[in-house]
Amino acid sequence: MDNKLKIVLVDDQGLCRRGLSELLTHCYDFNVIGAVGSIEELRALIREQPDLLVMDLRMKPMDGLAMLEQLRKEGCTIPAVMLTMSDSEADLGSAIRAGVRGYLLKDMAPEEVVDAIRRVAAGELVVAPTMTVKMIEMLRGDQPGQEPRNSLKLLTEREREILQLLSRGESNKAIALTLSISYDTVKQHVRHILNKLNLSSRVKAAVLFAKEQGTPENSEASSNMQVSSKKQGSK
Repeated sequence: MDNKLKIVLVDDQGLCRRGLSELLTHCYDFNVIGAVGSIEELRALIREQPDLLVMDLRMKPMDGLAMLEQLRKEGCTIPAVMLTMSDSEADLGSAIRAGVRGYLLKDMAPEEVVDAIRRVAAGELVVAPTMTVKMIEMLRGDQPGQEPRNSLKLLTEREREILQLLSRGESNKAIALTLSISYDTVKQHVRHILNKLNLSSRVKAAVLFAKEQGTPENSEASSNMQVSSKKQGSK
């Protein structure tokens, strides 16, 4: 029990709290220590020193970001994940600027939510697969990182195929289906990609790939990606 990740769920809808709590409680490495709908209830649970907060974005009377901002002012440093219905780029940007470690969507598959929470707990910045392209657009104007532009040459052909699909927002499960390989094999390849590129998250790897390929609006690059994807799917 002591080695389990202690999680607090924050959502103003009781049905959502119950459903997510049941999902995570069945995971061997999670311990849901509470599910609440207000900042007052949350403050009480924070005294139990949870490892992670999983919060809804749209709540009343105080939304998730306002609640997190207030907690930060009070000295709370517990990592937070937003689990929301909003696929708005503006909401994603606000959440990232507020310092959240994950931005997940409620229509994600249950296993994807569980996997994402584990990755956040391991130190990654994680966004929902369908939000990856929006994240890349947000970060495209940033200065290039310390990784050299030719660092992708360290990857094998298969790893580049997987990174290409990852940069389009595909989940591990979708990549496995596209390339006709197992889910675990995809996870192993992703770990190797991050290690080779010395990156801490899938998002950073996707941004690096996108910068090398040019903007998503580049018709030639988009066409090449679509053709490559079709070829991969026919293997």
